[in-house]
Amino acid sequence: MEYNFRQIERKWQQRWVDTQAYLVSNSSNKPKCYVLDMFPYPSGAGLHVGHPLGYIASDIYARFKRLKGFNVLHPMGYDAFGLPAEQYALETGQHPAVTTAENIETFRKQLDNIGFCYDWSRKIQTSQPEYYKWTQQIFLQLFDSWYNRHAAKAEPIDLLVRIFEAAGNHHHECPGDRSIRFSAETWNESTYEQQQEILMQYRLGYLAYAEVNWCPALGTVLANDEVINGVSERGGHPVQKKKMRQWFLRITEYADRLLKGLDEITFSDAMKDMQRNWIGKSQGAEIKFNIAGSMESVVVYTTRPDTIFGVDFMVLAPEHELVDGITTDEQAEAITAYKEYVQSRSERERMAEVKLITGCFTGAYAVNPFDGRKIPIWISEYVLAGYGTGAIMAVPCGDQRDFNFANHFSIPVTNILGDAFDGKEANPTKEGKLFNSDFITGMEMKEAMEAVTTKIENLGIGKRQINYRMRDAGFSRQRYWGEPFPIVFRNGIPEAMDVKDLPLELPHVEHYTPGEDGEGPLANITDWVNLPAAPGSSLRRETNTMPGYAGSSWYFLRYMDPHNTETFCDRKISDYWGQVDLYIGGTEHAVGHLLYSRMWTKVLFDLGHIGFEEPYKKLVNQGMIQGSSRLVYRVRGTNQFVSAGLRAQYETDEIHVDVNIVDGLELDTAAFKNWRQDFATAQFILENGKYICGTLTEKMSKRLFNTVNPNVIVEKFGADTFRMYEMFLGPVEQSKPWETKGIEGVHRFLKKFWRLFADEQKGLLVKDEAPTPEELKVLHNTIRKIEEDTERLSFNTAVSTFMICVNELTDLKCNKKAVLEQLLVLLTPYAPHVSEELWALIGNSGSILDAPFPVFEAKHVTESAKEYPVSVNGKLRTTINISLDASVEDVEKIALSNEVIQRWLEGKTPKKVIFVKGKMINVVI
Repeated sequence: MEYNFRQIERKWQQRWVDTQAYLVSNSSNKPKCYVLDMFPYPSGAGLHVGHPLGYIASDIYARFKRLKGFNVLHPMGYDAFGLPAEQYALETGQHPAVTTAENIETFRKQLDNIGFCYDWSRKIQTSQPEYYKWTQQIFLQLFDSWYNRHAAKAEPIDLLVRIFEAAGNHHHECPGDRSIRFSAETWNESTYEQQQEILMQYRLGYLAYAEVNWCPALGTVLANDEVINGVSERGGHPVQKKKMRQWFLRITEYADRLLKGLDEITFSDAMKDMQRNWIGKSQGAEIKFNIAGSMESVVVYTTRPDTIFGVDFMVLAPEHELVDGITTDEQAEAITAYKEYVQSRSERERMAEVKLITGCFTGAYAVNPFDGRKIPIWISEYVLAGYGTGAIMAVPCGDQRDFNFANHFSIPVTNILGDAFDGKEANPTKEGKLFNSDFITGMEMKEAMEAVTTKIENLGIGKRQINYRMRDAGFSRQRYWGEPFPIVFRNGIPEAMDVKDLPLELPHVEHYTPGEDGEGPLANITDWVNLPAAPGSSLRRETNTMPGYAGSSWYFLRYMDPHNTETFCDRKISDYWGQVDLYIGGTEHAVGHLLYSRMWTKVLFDLGHIGFEEPYKKLVNQGMIQGSSRLVYRVRGTNQFVSAGLRAQYETDEIHVDVNIVDGLELDTAAFKNWRQDFATAQFILENGKYICGTLTEKMSKRLFNTVNPNVIVEKFGADTFRMYEMFLGPVEQSKPWETKGIEGVHRFLKKFWRLFADEQKGLLVKDEAPTPEELKVLHNTIRKIEEDTERLSFNTAVSTFMICVNELTDLKCNKKAVLEQLLVLLTPYAPHVSEELWALIGNSGSILDAPFPVFEAKHVTESAKEYPVSVNGKLRTTINISLDASVEDVEKIALSNEVIQRWLEGKTPKKVIFVKGKMINVVI
């Protein structure tokens, strides 16, 4: 009875489909468990062996919880909108709808081949109108809401209108333009257009003109995390700053709740730190500085108001609105040239390169509000317009970047730290007393912070302020392949579409080049953009589309109720499933996706659509399976290739070779010659008759020829082997290299496991006999370890435990059904196909998927005796099995009467017997 893994796996995969084995009910008396994978984008390249790591981990956990008696939701779908899909379609000359469908089909086949327990009846796809209808409707919830800081929650915009009608905005500071102040009378006398402009400053989903990352090659705006070192993350195209009208999400209003929420969820400390750093909360003060010889003033935000007397210069962001107005004629040309330079720099570059010191003097001076000292005003790229007020007061003796800037441009430095400042580098201390600081001289710094803040408030030149590094999230993309905004512009004023008219479907076009002046491709479809309107008025659709993260910010909710045509998710159903219990995905989504998804969830909670405000209870970030690249060495100037061990004797060029034509390290030279035309005449300098390749561990990539298709592995070794090997490689959270050769050990384990049940010649071996105590001990030690390891996601150690168990049962020649049947259930989450097959073979009816998880019984592993090492004068002489209940007197008698010990005593009387219970016995003579 042979282990025909491919036949077994195909059989059970079809059986699970036919019996709807993974169909999940929204109504159950069982406890619920929601296990979710981060929304995958169906790539045109398909899966390589690195991709399923997290999917296998979540699948094991979902199957485990099912066996433990939970109603488990474990769905899968596709994040199908966005820039990658559109770029792939452009590269292949096809429509993104076509390429997306093809990619999804490939993706689905690869997933099914691995044997996942997804409830495919809940499949969702962000590019389908029946899904993005609800994305559009949720966006309208954001558009029609504002954040009430007093209630600390989102509320309908209609409520804000009623507040304005009754009392103006005196009790509700404008989060957009903070200078906006008006009474009820002013509001009621304002035109509709003026009122809408004010409301736009409050909406959670709002329009604004802003500096954005514009990528001409891609024809779209990119988020900050999509720009690396001044070029687009995708394609490496140059990115420049451009002022454009964009939609934004006012995520900054949720900054404090996003921070507090981190204390309520189980994320890694590193992940929480990444989110906290991105949000970047700081406490300080805003201070107004008048500009000498001008009616203008500039407001700075500082976390160190105590250093006000150490301000030696001021720096504005080059984009600051005051720059052009305050620049003197003498400095105008230099300022213009410097601003052009900054346009070519990304925010990451501007913030990261601390060694690069650049800037330009405006010719203007600010006035210190306390001592009247004139302070030169510079502009520099290290100050960003979107953080704080876009202006800083520079204190060189207390800030290293300011100190370097002052040294570089020969700006005199004031010492307010006394002996704590050596003139060679800044001292950012917050401890100690201040010098040369007027009324706060001699004060402790912490005390001075409060004193200065109080004084600026009393003088009316500033206020206490909490700031966040995080900026509002850009929500527009000038692309075709994305959700259309459910917004129409009536005479230029944005209005929400009626929800009964949703979805607003993406029109099908064959060509989707960008519109004029940076508009999205939809701008070219004039009969779609321009709507019938009354004479003298205009009605126009938004031509931008939503970003890729729109559909992925709330998808976990739609999985709960995917076929509902009345709402995105019935409240009773979302109350039943609640938060995602386990969320698994890569760290590349650590900031963007997680923050946006957390914000959307909080908004929907505030508005009463769901009953929880954190989407994910526990998050696990999987590591990366890296490629183990193979290298060949071409002798320079020839078509000869020298084996790795001999390369030192030649001058060579290093070339990556397809790992699929290498067995371990040995190159298949015939396959290599057929691989590429330019290698057809290759000659080889071998070592010991073989060509041995070099190795390099690096990212798995088609470009490096080190990707391995999981279909190839599954065909050769089986899905169960593949699943267990991915887990065996190491902890889920850690990155580790893939090595195809290593999978053979796991495959041998499964064959050995099979042989406990069946033999190729003898057939089925399983017997209905009572297990021995030794067999029960092995079983229950395994039950305990597998349950503990699986619950804490330590899958690599669980696989090792299975291997140890099988070895021990093989040594015991155990073929007892009472033992092996329970072992099968333990193995089911890891290797479901072979477990199902053997479950049926040993005479069980029904699916093993519904079997109860074995219960650990301590009595089978409780030791009644111990093998004690017995030493004479500290040297081990023998071991004796002694009952754990034996008294000290009994132990001494047993040890001294032992034949081996008596020989070493040579008739002498021992001075003493040292007994450490559970550890050792030492006879001293």
